[in-house]
Amino acid sequence: MKKYDIVVIGGGHSGIESAFACKKMGMDVLLITFEKQKIGYMSCNPAIGGVGKGQIVKEIDALGGEMAKATDKTSIQFRTLNSSKGPAVWSTRAQVDRKKYNEYMVDLVEKNIEIFEGEVTDLIIKGKTCVGVEINGEEIIFSKCVILASGTFLNGVIHIGLECFKGGRIEDKKSSKLSEKLKEIGFEILRFKTGTCARIDGNTIDFSLLTPQYGDEKIKPFSFSTDKIEIEQIPCYITYTNEKTHKIIRENLDRSPLFTGIIKGKGVRYCPSLEDKVVKFPHHTRHHIFLEPEGKDTNVYYPNGISTSLPVDVQDEFIHTIKGLENVKILRYGYGIEHDVVNPLQIYPTLETKIIENLFLAGQINGTTGYEEAACQGLIAGINASLKVKNMQPLILDRTTSYIGVLIDDLTTKGTDEPYRMFTSRVEYRLLIREDNADIRLREIGYKLGLVSKEEWEKTKEKVEMIEKIKKELKNKKIKINSKAVSLFEYIKKPGVKLADFVNGYREDAVFTAEVEIKYAPYIERNLREIEEFRNLEKIKIPPDIDYNNIPGLSLEIKEKLSKFKPLNLGQASRISGITPSAISILMIYLKKFSKI
Repeated sequence: MKKYDIVVIGGGHSGIESAFACKKMGMDVLLITFEKQKIGYMSCNPAIGGVGKGQIVKEIDALGGEMAKATDKTSIQFRTLNSSKGPAVWSTRAQVDRKKYNEYMVDLVEKNIEIFEGEVTDLIIKGKTCVGVEINGEEIIFSKCVILASGTFLNGVIHIGLECFKGGRIEDKKSSKLSEKLKEIGFEILRFKTGTCARIDGNTIDFSLLTPQYGDEKIKPFSFSTDKIEIEQIPCYITYTNEKTHKIIRENLDRSPLFTGIIKGKGVRYCPSLEDKVVKFPHHTRHHIFLEPEGKDTNVYYPNGISTSLPVDVQDEFIHTIKGLENVKILRYGYGIEHDVVNPLQIYPTLETKIIENLFLAGQINGTTGYEEAACQGLIAGINASLKVKNMQPLILDRTTSYIGVLIDDLTTKGTDEPYRMFTSRVEYRLLIREDNADIRLREIGYKLGLVSKEEWEKTKEKVEMIEKIKKELKNKKIKINSKAVSLFEYIKKPGVKLADFVNGYREDAVFTAEVEIKYAPYIERNLREIEEFRNLEKIKIPPDIDYNNIPGLSLEIKEKLSKFKPLNLGQASRISGITPSAISILMIYLKKFSKI
């Protein structure tokens, strides 16, 4: 039997990024999935990005990942969210052609990665190290590292009304033996719930009653490698639920698996089911619904906002009360799904597990929700598994460098008791880690790892040089305001003044980033000072074999928490719930005294 450097389990958004990162870093990698034609399949809405998520996609691309390129190739509409606010929270969202996105990813993986169709039924553990997997209960494949990116397939149960059946996605089977193995090893298993809405026939929607939502006139591509996107954008449409809709839902809560206690898993706080919204927000007389086209060559629409696990007949009844959908044909009904999750406090920031060496977890298995959150974890897991095989130092992105760093730090130091979704509000230094400068922040890392081409890295360096030239040019040019000479650099800071009106011959992306850095200079400088303080704590490493019981002055509770979480540095230790500033001071003194820091 052939031995691989790395085995990746799962062909979703996380598994794809893992496999490609490993391949680009020179690893002999095998991707195991139930069905290769479902690689990159979008289980929920046909869109990539959004508030906080767009930043993640940009960062994945800057590091050398695939999601942004696939989105640009298969997009049908682009919109910049939060554009009325400051650039710190601008977020790109793209509607994509679901079928074409899936086909693009299948083709990409088939041409570059070895694929094995089957179910992983066991992990091969020797001592405390993962050395391979068992497939279909019989075939053993050995590897140096294993990346588990199982999505919602771990012990998945699908709910439609009071009926339930096993599956990791509608019409797909689930993985139960692997979940049992994780419990047996000693992982703490949580139970989370997510869901999706019905799919409807666009030919039966009365669009004349609805409000269209168009894309941006000027498209900004997701990938830094894409020069330009020229597509005929397809609009989405807005409609709303109403009191009649809500009345039907309230009358049928006794048939809801969510409200009858059949579903035990914790649901997504920021993307609740419609029945959840009706119960929790009774004062709202209506809720937004965004009708999203699933592609150019299909009549299928995704009614974003009415995710539900209510029975089929109830879905039929309440959907037909919605304006524009009175005569709509339902092509597939919504459903809820429960699945197993490993407590993310049991993984390191590298995404390697604390219990079993050489086993990495990525995506929804770590308690996240969303394509983007899954993909970025897959990328980091693939990078770190490859670095481990090469006996090199791991890559750990901290909270000051990226949204990815914030996400992983939140999971590994705070944990989560509900599906984790990224938002700009979670990011302390969001003015510094914006969409537009993701390449400046991360592309060099991707280049050094072998994930980004020299040509792309040179393109980023050129952008940085242009930004500096623009600033220098502005400082040297004067403009008269009320008979007083002021540098253009200072004048640009005024509200409403556009940098593009004063410079020529520079790349558009360089001009945009330069303008942001000039206009927000005082705030950026303050952030940089705060980051320096943050990094002072991050620099103080904690030995992995430290015995916290030997540190005088720490309470029993603090000792237990530090022993359980095993933080890698003082910064991580400080973010663990319940760890006090005084405990950090005691730990700092101890480390300086006994570890010669």
